[in-house]
Amino acid sequence: MSDCCSAPGLMPLEEGLSRLINETTAVTDIERINMQFCLDRVLAKDVVSPVNVPSHNNSAMDGYALRLADLENTDSLPLAGNSLAGHPFQGDMPAGQCVRIMTGASIPAGADTVIMQEHTDFCDKSSSGATVQFLKKPVKTGNNIRLAGEDIQEGLTVFTAGHRVRPQDLGLLASLGIPELDVYRRVKVALFSTGDELKLPGERLDHGDIYDSNRFAVKAMLNRLGAEIIDLGLLKDDRDELRRAFAEADQLADAVVTSGGVSVGDADFVKDVLNEVGETSFWKLAIKPGKPFAFGKLPNSVFFGLPGNPVSATVTFQQLAIPALLHMMGAKPEPGIELKAICRTSLKKQPGRKDFQRGIVSTNDDGQLEVVTTGSQGSGILRSMSMANCYIVLPTSQGNVDAGETVTVQMFDRALF
Repeated sequence: MSDCCSAPGLMPLEEGLSRLINETTAVTDIERINMQFCLDRVLAKDVVSPVNVPSHNNSAMDGYALRLADLENTDSLPLAGNSLAGHPFQGDMPAGQCVRIMTGASIPAGADTVIMQEHTDFCDKSSSGATVQFLKKPVKTGNNIRLAGEDIQEGLTVFTAGHRVRPQDLGLLASLGIPELDVYRRVKVALFSTGDELKLPGERLDHGDIYDSNRFAVKAMLNRLGAEIIDLGLLKDDRDELRRAFAEADQLADAVVTSGGVSVGDADFVKDVLNEVGETSFWKLAIKPGKPFAFGKLPNSVFFGLPGNPVSATVTFQQLAIPALLHMMGAKPEPGIELKAICRTSLKKQPGRKDFQRGIVSTNDDGQLEVVTTGSQGSGILRSMSMANCYIVLPTSQGNVDAGETVTVQMFDRALF
């Protein structure tokens, strides 16, 4: 695959992503775990409903259950009893009578319609007992009745293998009475940052030092992804230390993620050490920010080398590493949501690389989506990521953008990022 508009020597982003997917292997180990602990886990088998949902015909309203035919010649019926959720009316409903019923309660045998309480008037003056006057009659039977299996029928495939379980799915699974699920084991990801200048938050900065931010952002995204994280901390720019770290990470993890050391500086040793203990599949992509992203293979794992600049590290992890890790988890692809919006600020862009500028998207008074830039788009300005709620995605061949032009925006997925 090639791209005539890509900068010379840089692989198009789409080709890099395709190679990532093709060169990573999904885990196959399966675990059976309690349903309540399955959030963000990937289903290894289809989930088939063992029951009807709802399990019985029930009322959608508080009101009165009756046979609609019994109202043909009258507007009042004697009250035969009550049907409450968990306490159904016992036996068949007598002909020519009605039953007080609550939302969710079972429809009494013989009833075919529920009339809501607001369309009735309760009367308790009869010597023979209470009666109900119906102020408004329905025009057809079945009104306000939810049928058994109306939501989910027994035997229906509710989720297929590869589905990543979301919070709303847990409620649905609980409604099916399923206590345990077969899921793929978590993908194990070893993570470390490299650089003599890096310090941990809380440590004193000497001249030329900076705080390590990349590892915290990547670790948070891995947590959202549901990975098992092996945090190896900070490493110095030392070949021997890097060799030991790669060897340890390769034995412990399915994937190794590093930050820094993949560019062309004199102390950027990560890619060199990777080629000693494994191999580099590709390096340098036509993406901005994040050109020096590297992908490779170790004896037992795959390697994602993120750039050292914090915005570059975040963008490449989200655009490249996350899709590959989802594939390794056995999950179905989860494409980002892309929309069209009017750009209210001018944007600078040179053709040659696909650009992910940080933006803030909103809806104007006319109901149209519009987006503004967060300001300076430098790869070291991490605040631009924190302010943003989307990427303004500018294609490889795109030049400058004038205010008022329509652009593509990719919304941040708060479930992952």
